[in-house]
Amino acid sequence: MNNPILNCTKLCKSYHDGMSTIEVLKDLNISVCAGDRIAIVGPSGSGKSTLLHLLGGLDQPNSGHVYMHGVDWQTLTEKKRCHMRNRELGFVYQFHYLLSEFTALENVAMPLLLAGHSVDVAQSTASNILEQVGLQSRITHKPAQLSGGERQRVAIARALVHEPPCVLADEPTGNLDHATAAKVFGLMLDLNAQFNTALVIVTHDMTLAHRMDRIIELC
Repeated sequence: MNNPILNCTKLCKSYHDGMSTIEVLKDLNISVCAGDRIAIVGPSGSGKSTLLHLLGGLDQPNSGHVYMHGVDWQTLTEKKRCHMRNRELGFVYQFHYLLSEFTALENVAMPLLLAGHSVDVAQSTASNILEQVGLQSRITHKPAQLSGGERQRVAIARALVHEPPCVLADEPTGNLDHATAAKVFGLMLDLNAQFNTALVIVTHDMTLAHRMDRIIELC
């Protein structure tokens, strides 16, 4: 079996609400290997987004551990966590979070520029991934000039431009109509197969969830 890219052991997370404690996650164990396709499902408030934040090192558990390539997130400084996230993970959200003043090309090139690549290399790589998601004719357009599905494809391209081992996606098709959602989801599966990138996707859509290899249901 391949060594996991990302895994958690006995993961627990709770929140305080006045005098009471709300337990969101308890003793959760998950292992994510190269090429895995995992759907996280469950009702609102069951901890799906919380789990994604913990896996991505954006939040800390009350107990348990999350490891990225065997390194415990909690042993790293914030600077080192940021560096590891930028290198090892891609993030896609329900809202695209594109920078409105920049073109599709510039938005997708941004992670590479932040990683220290030259403008030429960053833009060339960004152009290639935008072509793969079918947006070669839209690279000079700003987000306001793109449809909802196009904006989400730009966001997916941005998440994959540095070829991370794993992409964490939180309701990536939640703001799209059914037909566009199916196309965007299919694109993510195609890119998963092409790059062997692991996908961990939070979704309410069980039709989409059943197209994944594994379903983790939170209660």
